[in-house]
Amino acid sequence: MDLPFIVATLTRRGLLNPGRPIRVASQLGALRKWGWSLAGELRQAAARDPGRTAVVDEHGATLTYQELLDRAERLARSMRAGLGVRAGDRVGVLCRNHHGLIEAVVAAMLLGADAVLVNTGLSAAQLATVAEEQALRVLVHDAEFAERILGLPADVHRVDERGREELIAGALPGDQLQPPERDGRTIVLTSGTTGAPKGARRPTPNGFGPLVSIIDRIPLHARDTVMIAAPLFHTWGYAALQVAFALRATIVLHRRFDPAATLTALAAWSCDALFAVPVMLQRLMEVPAPAPRPPLKVVAVSGSALPGGLATAFMDRYGDILYNLYGSTEVSWASIAGPADLRAAPNGAGRPPHGTRLAILDDAGEPVPEGQVGRIFVGNEMLFEGYTSGASRERQGGLMDTGDLGRLNGDGLLFVDGRADDMIVSGGENVFPSELEDLIARLPQVREVAVIGVPDAEYGQRLAAFLALHPGETLDPEAVREYVRHYLARFSVPRDVVFVKYLPRNATGKVLTRELRRYYG
Repeated sequence: MDLPFIVATLTRRGLLNPGRPIRVASQLGALRKWGWSLAGELRQAAARDPGRTAVVDEHGATLTYQELLDRAERLARSMRAGLGVRAGDRVGVLCRNHHGLIEAVVAAMLLGADAVLVNTGLSAAQLATVAEEQALRVLVHDAEFAERILGLPADVHRVDERGREELIAGALPGDQLQPPERDGRTIVLTSGTTGAPKGARRPTPNGFGPLVSIIDRIPLHARDTVMIAAPLFHTWGYAALQVAFALRATIVLHRRFDPAATLTALAAWSCDALFAVPVMLQRLMEVPAPAPRPPLKVVAVSGSALPGGLATAFMDRYGDILYNLYGSTEVSWASIAGPADLRAAPNGAGRPPHGTRLAILDDAGEPVPEGQVGRIFVGNEMLFEGYTSGASRERQGGLMDTGDLGRLNGDGLLFVDGRADDMIVSGGENVFPSELEDLIARLPQVREVAVIGVPDAEYGQRLAAFLALHPGETLDPEAVREYVRHYLARFSVPRDVVFVKYLPRNATGKVLTRELRRYYG
Protein backbone atom coordinates (compact mmCIF):
# COMPACT_ATOMS: atom_id res chain seq x y z
CA MET A 1 0.00 0.00 0.00
CA ASP A 2 1.48 3.35 -1.02
CA LEU A 3 2.69 5.74 1.69
CA PRO A 4 0.81 8.87 0.48
CA PHE A 5 -2.50 6.99 0.67
CA ILE A 6 -1.71 5.74 4.17
CA VAL A 7 -0.74 9.22 5.38
CA ALA A 8 -3.80 10.83 3.80
CA THR A 9 -6.16 8.27 5.37
CA LEU A 10 -4.59 8.47 8.83
CA THR A 11 -4.79 12.26 8.66
CA ARG A 12 -8.41 12.19 7.56
CA ARG A 13 -9.32 9.92 10.48
CA GLY A 14 -7.50 12.03 13.06
CA LEU A 15 -4.65 9.63 13.84
CA LEU A 16 -1.90 12.09 12.89
CA ASN A 17 -3.22 14.96 14.96
CA PRO A 18 -0.49 16.73 16.98
CA GLY A 19 0.11 15.58 20.55
CA ARG A 20 2.57 16.04 23.37
CA PRO A 21 5.99 15.23 21.84
CA ILE A 22 7.03 12.92 24.65
CA ARG A 23 3.82 10.89 24.32
CA VAL A 24 4.03 10.70 20.52
CA ALA A 25 7.62 9.49 20.83
CA SER A 26 6.59 6.91 23.43
CA GLN A 27 3.72 5.76 21.20
CA LEU A 28 5.98 5.22 18.20
CA GLY A 29 8.57 3.54 20.42
CA ALA A 30 5.96 1.07 21.68
CA LEU A 31 5.03 0.06 18.14
CA ARG A 32 8.68 -0.22 17.11
CA LYS A 33 9.52 -2.41 20.11
CA TRP A 34 6.37 -4.51 20.45
CA GLY A 35 4.98 -4.54 16.90
CA TRP A 36 1.38 -4.46 15.71
CA SER A 37 -0.15 -7.29 17.69
CA LEU A 38 -3.00 -6.58 20.10
CA ALA A 39 -0.36 -6.20 22.83
CA GLY A 40 1.55 -3.65 20.75
CA GLU A 41 -1.61 -1.74 19.91
CA LEU A 42 -2.58 -1.58 23.58
CA ARG A 43 0.91 -0.35 24.48
CA GLN A 44 0.83 2.43 21.87
CA ALA A 45 -2.63 3.54 23.02
CA ALA A 46 -1.52 3.62 26.67
CA ALA A 47 1.60 5.56 25.73
CA ARG A 48 -0.32 8.22 23.78
CA ASP A 49 -3.57 8.39 25.83
CA PRO A 50 -2.88 6.74 29.21
CA GLY A 51 -5.80 8.38 31.03
CA ARG A 52 -8.42 7.83 28.33
CA THR A 53 -11.13 5.30 29.15
CA ALA A 54 -10.37 2.11 27.26
CA VAL A 55 -13.17 -0.24 28.32
CA VAL A 56 -16.63 0.20 29.84
CA ASP A 57 -18.76 -2.78 30.82
CA GLU A 58 -22.53 -3.02 31.27
CA HIS A 59 -22.28 -2.28 34.98
CA GLY A 60 -20.46 1.00 34.41
CA ALA A 61 -17.01 -0.20 35.53
CA THR A 62 -14.26 1.52 33.56
CA LEU A 63 -10.56 0.97 32.91
CA THR A 64 -8.22 3.51 31.37
CA TYR A 65 -5.69 2.43 28.77
CA GLN A 66 -2.91 2.54 31.35
CA GLU A 67 -4.94 0.51 33.86
CA LEU A 68 -5.83 -2.08 31.22
CA LEU A 69 -2.17 -2.42 30.21
CA ASP A 70 -1.04 -2.69 33.83
CA ARG A 71 -3.54 -5.48 34.52
CA ALA A 72 -2.51 -7.39 31.37
CA GLU A 73 1.18 -7.08 32.27
CA ARG A 74 0.60 -8.30 35.81
CA LEU A 75 -1.42 -11.25 34.50
CA ALA A 76 1.38 -12.09 32.06
CA ARG A 77 4.03 -12.02 34.79
CA SER A 78 1.97 -14.31 37.03
CA MET A 79 1.20 -16.70 34.16
CA ARG A 80 4.92 -16.96 33.49
CA ALA A 81 5.98 -17.32 37.14
CA GLY A 82 3.07 -19.39 38.46
CA LEU A 83 1.83 -21.38 35.47
CA GLY A 84 5.04 -21.67 33.48
CA VAL A 85 3.66 -20.12 30.29
CA ARG A 86 6.44 -19.50 27.78
CA ALA A 87 6.80 -18.35 24.17
CA GLY A 88 5.20 -20.86 21.82
CA ASP A 89 2.68 -22.17 24.37
CA ARG A 90 -1.05 -21.85 23.73
CA VAL A 91 -3.47 -20.12 26.06
CA GLY A 92 -7.17 -20.72 25.47
CA VAL A 93 -9.61 -17.91 26.25
CA LEU A 94 -13.24 -18.89 26.84
CA CYS A 95 -14.89 -15.61 27.80
CA ARG A 96 -17.77 -13.42 26.83
CA ASN A 97 -17.31 -9.75 25.95
CA HIS A 98 -15.57 -8.10 28.90
CA HIS A 99 -12.17 -6.74 29.87
CA GLY A 100 -11.02 -10.12 31.20
CA LEU A 101 -10.91 -11.55 27.69
CA ILE A 102 -8.78 -8.65 26.49
CA GLU A 103 -6.40 -8.97 29.45
CA ALA A 104 -5.94 -12.70 28.86
CA VAL A 105 -5.22 -12.33 25.13
CA VAL A 106 -2.79 -9.47 25.65
CA ALA A 107 -1.06 -11.33 28.50
CA ALA A 108 -0.49 -14.36 26.29
CA MET A 109 0.96 -12.22 23.51
CA LEU A 110 3.25 -10.33 25.90
CA LEU A 111 4.83 -13.72 26.62
CA GLY A 112 4.98 -14.81 22.96
CA ALA A 113 2.27 -17.43 23.56
CA ASP A 114 -0.56 -18.04 21.09
CA ALA A 115 -4.02 -16.94 22.21
CA VAL A 116 -6.73 -19.41 21.15
CA LEU A 117 -10.11 -17.65 21.02
CA VAL A 118 -12.66 -20.30 22.02
CA ASN A 119 -16.27 -20.07 20.86
CA THR A 120 -18.58 -19.74 23.87
CA GLY A 121 -21.17 -21.89 22.11
CA LEU A 122 -19.07 -25.06 21.98
CA SER A 123 -20.30 -28.16 23.78
CA ALA A 124 -18.28 -29.90 26.50
CA ALA A 125 -17.16 -32.55 24.01
CA GLN A 126 -16.09 -29.92 21.47
CA LEU A 127 -14.18 -28.01 24.15
CA ALA A 128 -12.28 -31.13 25.13
CA THR A 129 -11.41 -31.77 21.48
CA VAL A 130 -10.26 -28.17 20.98
CA ALA A 131 -8.10 -28.32 24.13
CA GLU A 132 -6.43 -31.50 22.91
CA GLU A 133 -6.00 -30.48 19.27
CA GLN A 134 -4.67 -27.02 20.17
CA ALA A 135 -2.44 -28.43 22.95
CA LEU A 136 -3.66 -25.80 25.42
CA ARG A 137 -1.42 -25.15 28.42
CA VAL A 138 -3.90 -22.81 30.10
CA LEU A 139 -7.60 -22.08 29.70
CA VAL A 140 -8.80 -18.70 31.01
CA HIS A 141 -12.58 -18.95 31.34
CA ASP A 142 -15.66 -17.30 32.77
CA ALA A 143 -17.18 -18.94 35.83
CA GLU A 144 -20.36 -19.84 33.92
CA PHE A 145 -18.40 -22.42 31.90
CA ALA A 146 -17.08 -24.33 34.93
CA GLU A 147 -19.18 -27.44 34.27
CA ARG A 148 -18.55 -27.40 30.54
CA ILE A 149 -14.78 -27.66 30.98
CA LEU A 150 -14.79 -30.67 33.32
CA GLY A 151 -13.73 -32.97 30.50
CA LEU A 152 -10.58 -31.06 29.58
CA PRO A 153 -7.24 -32.91 29.74
CA ALA A 154 -5.85 -32.93 33.27
CA ASP A 155 -2.67 -31.05 32.30
CA VAL A 156 -4.60 -27.92 31.21
CA HIS A 157 -4.41 -25.19 33.88
CA ARG A 158 -7.88 -23.72 34.44
CA VAL A 159 -8.13 -20.04 35.42
CA ASP A 160 -11.61 -18.70 36.20
CA GLU A 161 -12.51 -15.06 36.93
CA ARG A 162 -11.50 -15.27 40.58
CA GLY A 163 -8.26 -17.01 39.63
CA ARG A 164 -7.51 -14.33 37.06
CA GLU A 165 -7.95 -11.60 39.67
CA GLU A 166 -5.70 -13.50 42.09
CA LEU A 167 -2.99 -13.81 39.44
CA ILE A 168 -3.21 -10.09 38.68
CA ALA A 169 -3.09 -9.14 42.36
CA GLY A 170 -0.23 -11.54 43.12
CA ALA A 171 2.12 -10.49 40.32
CA LEU A 172 5.73 -10.18 41.52
CA PRO A 173 7.00 -6.59 41.50
CA GLY A 174 10.01 -5.72 39.38
CA ASP A 175 9.63 -8.73 37.08
CA GLN A 176 9.80 -6.70 33.88
CA LEU A 177 8.54 -7.93 30.54
CA GLN A 178 10.60 -7.71 27.37
CA PRO A 179 9.51 -8.43 23.78
CA PRO A 180 9.36 -12.23 23.45
CA GLU A 181 11.63 -14.30 21.24
CA ARG A 182 8.67 -15.01 18.96
CA ASP A 183 5.46 -13.12 18.27
CA GLY A 184 2.36 -14.62 19.81
CA ARG A 185 -0.30 -15.49 17.27
CA THR A 186 -4.08 -15.30 17.50
CA ILE A 187 -5.81 -18.58 16.67
CA VAL A 188 -9.46 -18.18 15.75
CA LEU A 189 -11.79 -21.17 15.57
CA THR A 190 -13.86 -21.39 12.40
CA SER A 191 -17.62 -21.28 12.82
CA GLY A 192 -18.17 -25.01 12.63
CA THR A 193 -21.73 -24.62 11.29
CA THR A 194 -21.50 -27.89 9.34
CA GLY A 195 -18.83 -29.75 11.35
CA ALA A 196 -16.11 -29.47 13.96
CA PRO A 197 -14.41 -26.05 14.24
CA LYS A 198 -10.84 -25.72 12.94
CA GLY A 199 -8.11 -23.51 14.37
CA ALA A 200 -6.99 -20.78 11.95
CA ARG A 201 -3.72 -18.95 12.61
CA ARG A 202 -4.20 -15.22 12.11
CA PRO A 203 -1.16 -13.16 11.02
CA THR A 204 0.11 -10.15 12.94
CA PRO A 205 -0.20 -6.89 10.97
CA ASN A 206 3.16 -5.47 9.93
CA GLY A 207 2.16 -1.83 9.62
CA PHE A 208 -0.69 0.62 9.10
CA GLY A 209 -1.92 -1.07 5.90
CA PRO A 210 -4.66 -3.34 7.32
CA LEU A 211 -6.05 -0.55 9.51
CA VAL A 212 -6.06 1.91 6.62
CA SER A 213 -7.90 -0.57 4.37
CA ILE A 214 -10.78 -0.61 6.85
CA ILE A 215 -11.00 3.00 8.02
CA ASP A 216 -10.65 4.39 4.50
CA ARG A 217 -14.02 2.84 3.66
CA ILE A 218 -15.65 2.82 7.12
CA PRO A 219 -15.46 6.36 8.59
CA LEU A 220 -14.14 5.62 12.07
CA HIS A 221 -12.05 8.27 13.82
CA ALA A 222 -9.45 8.58 16.54
CA ARG A 223 -10.93 8.63 20.06
CA ASP A 224 -14.39 7.52 18.94
CA THR A 225 -16.61 5.67 21.38
CA VAL A 226 -17.53 2.27 19.95
CA MET A 227 -19.73 -0.54 21.17
CA ILE A 228 -18.55 -3.99 20.13
CA ALA A 229 -21.58 -6.27 20.26
CA ALA A 230 -20.07 -8.90 17.95
CA PRO A 231 -18.39 -11.65 20.02
CA LEU A 232 -14.73 -10.83 20.63
CA PHE A 233 -13.77 -14.47 20.02
CA HIS A 234 -15.06 -14.12 16.45
CA THR A 235 -12.90 -12.75 13.63
CA TRP A 236 -15.13 -9.68 13.24
CA GLY A 237 -15.34 -8.86 16.93
CA TYR A 238 -11.59 -9.32 17.32
CA ALA A 239 -10.92 -7.13 14.26
CA ALA A 240 -13.14 -4.45 15.82
CA LEU A 241 -11.04 -4.65 18.99
CA GLN A 242 -7.82 -4.24 16.99
CA VAL A 243 -9.24 -1.22 15.14
CA ALA A 244 -10.52 0.30 18.38
CA PHE A 245 -7.10 0.03 20.04
CA ALA A 246 -5.44 1.58 17.00
CA LEU A 247 -7.90 4.49 17.19
CA ARG A 248 -7.49 4.81 20.99
CA ALA A 249 -11.26 4.47 21.17
CA THR A 250 -13.42 3.97 24.23
CA ILE A 251 -14.91 0.47 23.95
CA VAL A 252 -18.33 -0.40 25.40
CA LEU A 253 -18.89 -4.12 26.07
CA HIS A 254 -21.83 -6.24 27.24
CA ARG A 255 -21.34 -9.91 28.07
CA ARG A 256 -24.49 -10.87 26.21
CA PHE A 257 -26.36 -9.14 23.43
CA ASP A 258 -29.77 -7.75 24.35
CA PRO A 259 -31.37 -5.35 21.84
CA ALA A 260 -33.04 -3.05 24.38
CA ALA A 261 -29.93 -2.90 26.59
CA THR A 262 -27.79 -2.23 23.54
CA LEU A 263 -29.91 0.74 22.47
CA THR A 264 -29.80 2.11 26.01
CA ALA A 265 -26.02 1.80 26.16
CA LEU A 266 -25.53 3.39 22.73
CA ALA A 267 -27.38 6.45 23.96
CA ALA A 268 -25.94 6.51 27.48
CA TRP A 269 -22.35 6.43 26.26
CA SER A 270 -22.98 8.56 23.13
CA CYS A 271 -21.49 5.85 20.96
CA ASP A 272 -20.18 6.88 17.56
CA ALA A 273 -20.09 3.33 16.19
CA LEU A 274 -21.55 -0.14 16.68
CA PHE A 275 -19.86 -3.37 15.54
CA ALA A 276 -22.36 -6.21 15.21
CA VAL A 277 -23.33 -9.32 13.24
CA PRO A 278 -26.40 -9.21 10.96
CA VAL A 279 -28.71 -11.19 13.24
CA MET A 280 -28.22 -8.47 15.88
CA LEU A 281 -29.61 -5.90 13.45
CA GLN A 282 -32.66 -8.10 13.03
CA ARG A 283 -33.14 -8.14 16.80
CA LEU A 284 -32.69 -4.36 17.02
CA MET A 285 -35.43 -3.94 14.43
CA GLU A 286 -37.81 -5.97 16.61
CA VAL A 287 -37.78 -3.45 19.48
CA PRO A 288 -39.07 0.13 19.24
CA ALA A 289 -36.55 2.74 18.13
CA PRO A 290 -35.67 4.98 21.09
CA ALA A 291 -36.35 8.68 21.06
CA PRO A 292 -34.04 10.37 20.52
CA ARG A 293 -32.17 7.82 18.44
CA PRO A 294 -28.58 6.93 19.41
CA PRO A 295 -25.99 9.37 17.97
CA LEU A 296 -24.45 6.67 15.80
CA LYS A 297 -22.38 7.57 12.75
CA VAL A 298 -21.34 4.02 11.83
CA VAL A 299 -22.94 0.59 12.19
CA ALA A 300 -20.50 -1.99 10.83
CA VAL A 301 -21.57 -5.61 10.36
CA SER A 302 -19.93 -8.78 9.14
CA GLY A 303 -19.93 -12.50 9.81
CA SER A 304 -22.88 -13.65 7.70
CA ALA A 305 -25.10 -12.48 4.86
CA LEU A 306 -27.55 -9.64 5.36
CA PRO A 307 -31.07 -11.09 4.98
CA GLY A 308 -33.22 -9.65 2.20
CA GLY A 309 -34.54 -6.19 2.93
CA LEU A 310 -32.76 -5.81 6.29
CA ALA A 311 -30.20 -3.25 5.09
CA THR A 312 -32.83 -0.93 3.65
CA ALA A 313 -35.20 -1.28 6.61
CA PHE A 314 -32.40 -0.60 9.10
CA MET A 315 -31.20 2.51 7.26
CA ASP A 316 -34.77 3.77 6.92
CA ARG A 317 -34.99 3.71 10.72
CA TYR A 318 -31.47 4.73 11.80
CA GLY A 319 -30.10 6.60 8.81
CA ASP A 320 -27.58 5.80 6.09
CA ILE A 321 -24.87 4.67 8.48
CA LEU A 322 -24.67 0.94 7.65
CA TYR A 323 -21.46 -0.70 6.38
CA ASN A 324 -21.28 -4.38 5.52
CA LEU A 325 -17.89 -6.12 5.35
CA TYR A 326 -17.73 -9.42 3.52
CA GLY A 327 -14.83 -11.65 4.50
CA SER A 328 -13.90 -14.76 6.43
CA THR A 329 -11.56 -16.05 9.11
CA GLU A 330 -9.21 -17.19 6.34
CA VAL A 331 -9.06 -14.11 4.08
CA SER A 332 -9.99 -11.39 6.61
CA TRP A 333 -11.82 -8.93 4.35
CA ALA A 334 -12.74 -9.14 0.68
CA SER A 335 -15.15 -6.25 0.09
CA ILE A 336 -17.03 -3.50 1.89
CA ALA A 337 -20.48 -2.15 1.01
CA GLY A 338 -21.27 1.37 2.19
CA PRO A 339 -24.70 2.97 2.56
CA ALA A 340 -24.89 4.02 -1.10
CA ASP A 341 -23.96 0.48 -2.23
CA LEU A 342 -26.59 -1.03 0.07
CA ARG A 343 -29.26 1.39 -1.13
CA ALA A 344 -28.49 0.44 -4.74
CA ALA A 345 -28.13 -3.30 -4.06
CA PRO A 346 -29.24 -4.38 -0.56
CA ASN A 347 -27.99 -7.92 -1.20
CA GLY A 348 -24.64 -6.78 -2.61
CA ALA A 349 -21.29 -7.24 -0.83
CA GLY A 350 -19.69 -4.04 -2.06
CA ARG A 351 -16.25 -3.53 -3.57
CA PRO A 352 -12.71 -4.46 -2.49
CA PRO A 353 -11.04 -1.82 -0.30
CA HIS A 354 -7.68 -0.28 -1.12
CA GLY A 355 -4.92 -2.89 -1.23
CA THR A 356 -7.26 -5.84 -1.83
CA ARG A 357 -7.54 -7.90 -5.02
CA LEU A 358 -10.61 -9.94 -5.87
CA ALA A 359 -11.29 -12.35 -8.73
CA ILE A 360 -14.10 -14.69 -9.76
CA LEU A 361 -12.54 -17.86 -11.17
CA ASP A 362 -13.78 -21.12 -12.63
CA ASP A 363 -12.63 -24.57 -11.52
CA ALA A 364 -9.61 -24.30 -13.80
CA GLY A 365 -8.51 -21.05 -12.18
CA GLU A 366 -9.54 -18.84 -15.12
CA PRO A 367 -11.60 -15.63 -14.78
CA VAL A 368 -15.29 -16.05 -15.60
CA PRO A 369 -17.24 -13.52 -17.73
CA GLU A 370 -18.92 -10.55 -16.04
CA GLY A 371 -22.11 -11.55 -14.24
CA GLN A 372 -21.29 -15.26 -14.28
CA VAL A 373 -21.05 -17.21 -11.03
CA GLY A 374 -17.66 -18.56 -10.05
CA ARG A 375 -15.39 -19.13 -7.06
CA ILE A 376 -14.40 -16.02 -5.08
CA PHE A 377 -10.63 -15.57 -4.60
CA VAL A 378 -9.11 -12.77 -2.53
CA GLY A 379 -5.67 -11.30 -1.92
CA ASN A 380 -4.66 -8.84 0.84
CA GLU A 381 -2.11 -8.34 3.62
CA MET A 382 -4.01 -10.42 6.15
CA LEU A 383 -4.58 -13.83 4.52
CA PHE A 384 -4.42 -16.43 7.26
CA GLU A 385 -1.30 -18.54 7.77
CA GLY A 386 -3.10 -21.88 7.60
CA TYR A 387 -5.03 -24.16 9.91
CA THR A 388 -3.33 -25.49 13.02
CA SER A 389 -3.78 -28.97 11.56
CA GLY A 390 -1.32 -28.05 8.79
CA ALA A 391 -3.97 -27.74 6.09
CA SER A 392 -4.61 -24.53 4.16
CA ARG A 393 -6.78 -23.22 1.33
CA GLU A 394 -6.25 -23.26 -2.41
CA ARG A 395 -4.36 -20.32 -3.87
CA GLN A 396 -4.30 -18.98 -7.42
CA GLY A 397 -1.84 -16.25 -8.41
CA GLY A 398 -1.45 -14.98 -4.84
CA LEU A 399 -5.21 -15.06 -4.22
CA MET A 400 -6.90 -17.39 -1.73
CA ASP A 401 -10.13 -19.32 -2.20
CA THR A 402 -12.85 -18.09 0.16
CA GLY A 403 -14.97 -21.20 -0.29
CA ASP A 404 -17.82 -18.99 -1.55
CA LEU A 405 -19.43 -18.60 -4.95
CA GLY A 406 -20.26 -15.18 -6.37
CA ARG A 407 -20.26 -12.79 -9.30
CA LEU A 408 -19.28 -9.25 -10.26
CA ASN A 409 -21.63 -6.90 -12.10
CA GLY A 410 -20.64 -4.26 -14.64
CA ASP A 411 -19.94 -1.71 -11.89
CA GLY A 412 -17.54 -4.02 -10.08
CA LEU A 413 -20.02 -4.74 -7.28
CA LEU A 414 -19.66 -8.19 -5.71
CA PHE A 415 -22.65 -10.44 -5.10
CA VAL A 416 -22.14 -13.54 -2.94
CA ASP A 417 -24.37 -16.48 -3.83
CA GLY A 418 -23.32 -18.69 -0.92
CA ARG A 419 -20.89 -21.36 0.15
CA ALA A 420 -19.73 -23.64 -2.63
CA ASP A 421 -20.61 -26.67 -0.52
CA ASP A 422 -24.08 -25.24 0.22
CA MET A 423 -25.15 -25.14 -3.42
CA ILE A 424 -28.09 -27.49 -3.96
CA VAL A 425 -28.32 -29.60 -7.12
CA SER A 426 -31.95 -30.67 -7.59
CA GLY A 427 -32.91 -32.53 -10.72
CA GLY A 428 -29.72 -31.33 -12.43
CA GLU A 429 -30.40 -27.65 -11.66
CA ASN A 430 -28.17 -25.54 -9.41
CA VAL A 431 -29.99 -23.62 -6.69
CA PHE A 432 -28.36 -21.14 -4.31
CA PRO A 433 -30.12 -21.03 -0.93
CA SER A 434 -29.37 -17.32 -0.47
CA GLU A 435 -31.58 -16.24 -3.37
CA LEU A 436 -34.53 -18.23 -2.05
CA GLU A 437 -33.90 -17.10 1.55
CA ASP A 438 -33.83 -13.43 0.52
CA LEU A 439 -37.15 -13.82 -1.30
CA ILE A 440 -38.97 -15.64 1.51
CA ALA A 441 -37.58 -13.19 4.10
CA ARG A 442 -39.58 -10.42 2.42
CA LEU A 443 -42.85 -12.02 3.50
CA PRO A 444 -44.13 -9.86 6.38
CA GLN A 445 -44.99 -12.90 8.51
CA VAL A 446 -41.43 -14.29 8.37
CA ARG A 447 -38.97 -13.48 11.13
CA GLU A 448 -36.11 -15.62 9.75
CA VAL A 449 -35.61 -18.34 7.17
CA ALA A 450 -33.01 -20.89 6.13
CA VAL A 451 -32.99 -23.17 3.08
CA ILE A 452 -31.02 -26.41 2.82
CA GLY A 453 -30.84 -29.38 0.49
CA VAL A 454 -32.02 -32.77 1.76
CA PRO A 455 -31.71 -36.20 0.09
CA ASP A 456 -34.40 -37.07 -2.44
CA ALA A 457 -34.75 -40.45 -4.19
CA GLU A 458 -36.01 -38.91 -7.45
CA TYR A 459 -34.13 -35.61 -7.77
CA GLY A 460 -30.98 -36.33 -5.77
CA GLN A 461 -31.75 -33.37 -3.54
CA ARG A 462 -34.83 -31.32 -2.82
CA LEU A 463 -35.19 -27.93 -1.21
CA ALA A 464 -36.34 -27.63 2.39
CA ALA A 465 -37.23 -24.18 3.73
CA PHE A 466 -37.28 -23.66 7.50
CA LEU A 467 -39.34 -20.65 8.58
CA ALA A 468 -39.65 -18.96 11.97
CA LEU A 469 -42.60 -16.57 12.04
CA HIS A 470 -43.20 -13.42 14.02
CA PRO A 471 -45.31 -13.99 17.17
CA GLY A 472 -49.00 -14.35 16.37
CA GLU A 473 -48.46 -14.85 12.62
CA THR A 474 -49.54 -17.85 10.54
CA LEU A 475 -48.62 -18.97 7.06
CA ASP A 476 -49.66 -21.87 4.86
CA PRO A 477 -46.89 -24.00 3.25
CA GLU A 478 -48.62 -23.95 -0.13
CA ALA A 479 -48.87 -20.15 0.05
CA VAL A 480 -45.10 -20.01 0.50
CA ARG A 481 -44.56 -22.28 -2.50
CA GLU A 482 -46.96 -20.28 -4.65
CA TYR A 483 -45.18 -17.07 -3.66
CA VAL A 484 -41.83 -18.53 -4.76
CA ARG A 485 -43.31 -19.81 -8.04
CA HIS A 486 -44.35 -16.26 -8.86
CA TYR A 487 -40.78 -14.93 -8.69
CA LEU A 488 -38.38 -17.82 -9.31
CA ALA A 489 -38.00 -20.81 -11.59
CA ARG A 490 -39.88 -24.03 -10.91
CA PHE A 491 -36.79 -25.83 -9.63
CA SER A 492 -36.33 -23.16 -6.93
CA VAL A 493 -39.66 -23.93 -5.26
CA PRO A 494 -39.12 -25.69 -1.89
CA ARG A 495 -40.76 -29.10 -1.75
CA ASP A 496 -40.65 -28.98 2.06
CA VAL A 497 -41.76 -25.97 4.12
CA VAL A 498 -41.07 -26.53 7.80
CA PHE A 499 -42.17 -24.11 10.53
CA VAL A 500 -39.93 -23.82 13.59
CA LYS A 501 -39.95 -21.59 16.68
CA TYR A 502 -36.47 -20.28 15.88
CA LEU A 503 -33.46 -21.15 13.73
CA PRO A 504 -30.54 -22.79 15.54
CA ARG A 505 -27.59 -20.40 15.46
CA ASN A 506 -24.10 -20.34 16.86
CA ALA A 507 -22.78 -17.54 19.05
CA THR A 508 -21.97 -15.38 16.01
CA GLY A 509 -25.45 -15.69 14.52
CA LYS A 510 -24.74 -18.18 11.76
CA VAL A 511 -27.41 -20.82 11.15
CA LEU A 512 -26.35 -24.32 12.18
CA THR A 513 -27.44 -26.29 9.13
CA ARG A 514 -26.39 -29.57 10.71
CA GLU A 515 -29.09 -29.03 13.34
CA LEU A 516 -31.71 -28.49 10.64
CA ARG A 517 -30.71 -31.73 8.91
CA ARG A 518 -31.59 -33.62 12.08
CA TYR A 519 -35.25 -33.12 11.16
CA TYR A 520 -34.59 -35.72 8.47
CA GLY A 521 -32.89 -38.26 10.72
